[in-house]
Amino acid sequence: METTRHQVHFADARRMDAVPDGSVSLVVTSPPYPMIELWDEQFAASDPPVAQALAAEDGNRAFDAMHARLDAVWRECRRVLQPGGLACINIGDATRNIGGEFRLFSNHSRILQALMALGFSVLPDILWRKPTNAPNKFLGSGMLPAGAYVTYEHEYILIARNGGPRKFSPADKARRRRSAFFWEERNKWFSDVWLDLVGARQLLGNAKVDDRDTRTRSAAYPFELAYRLIQMYSLIGDTVLDPFLGTGTTTAAAIAGGRSSIGFEIERGLEEPIRNTIETAVPLGVASAQRRLGAHLDFVQSREEAGRPCRHLNGPYGFPVVTAQETDLQFIVPTAVAAVTGGIYSAEHEPAPLAARSSQIELPFASINGSVEADLEEVSRP
Repeated sequence: METTRHQVHFADARRMDAVPDGSVSLVVTSPPYPMIELWDEQFAASDPPVAQALAAEDGNRAFDAMHARLDAVWRECRRVLQPGGLACINIGDATRNIGGEFRLFSNHSRILQALMALGFSVLPDILWRKPTNAPNKFLGSGMLPAGAYVTYEHEYILIARNGGPRKFSPADKARRRRSAFFWEERNKWFSDVWLDLVGARQLLGNAKVDDRDTRTRSAAYPFELAYRLIQMYSLIGDTVLDPFLGTGTTTAAAIAGGRSSIGFEIERGLEEPIRNTIETAVPLGVASAQRRLGAHLDFVQSREEAGRPCRHLNGPYGFPVVTAQETDLQFIVPTAVAAVTGGIYSAEHEPAPLAARSSQIELPFASINGSVEADLEEVSRP
């Protein structure tokens, strides 16, 4: 039995004094998006210069002031990240009419500039193409040239590293091999465009924040987005930080993947939604592991039927794998989550059993999750 620890702080992430220097391996977060009107009120409430700029309809000044608030959080993230630790930031650019002009505010490029100024090494990013069912995608003058605008249907996942590559002790190297992902998952996950994740519908009940529905305040991303990034960029037993926790999706994904976590959230009214999300971590973790294992068995069968069997054998599960790096791979899943005291939770974990050969296992709580289907398309042949 293995145990992870999860802390939820209702505090401003510009001062994360409760988190020691160099104690976090990975940051996974989605901040409020500057210049998206949904977030105007929150930015303005905490920063008078934002309120003044918005009242004057000065888009450039409001944009700079909003990002100045985020810059302080990125500075704290760099402090708490271990050398070689990574930050994954989901952010969308903004389009809006302000001061009588329609224009784009490039949030992703502004954050990249801030990260580089702080000393982060910026790595290749991921474009998250979000499916939409919008019946009318026209902005501007419709079919008439020179006045129509491109409709944005994508967001960015920015990836930055705290200095050079992470160094691993002998014990860390063993954890790293156990934390491996499948070859076919690598081919899908490390593509620069993600097409398979849907946006999250938020299940927040009737919780209120200053008499406003928290449903419009959390900007939750799908469980699969956080879960996938945690699998890609951290080891079993690492600590994951989310400085903009929202409804707690990153915490649930960390529990599901056998990592510890720390979350900061400024809106106290999200306490109940966070607790509810954490309660979903056990079934989500079990179902995610079963889905991945079952999908891998389907993948193995497809290779065998094509006359290209896998060359290596995984020790914990005894099934074939493509590369030697997958031979120690073992998923761990949560078996129980308990509140310890004042925003601290403890989760117990055990190795995931081998799933039936099926990629059709359905995730529970589908309304807050994206797909974890395996992609059988091979990007390169080993």
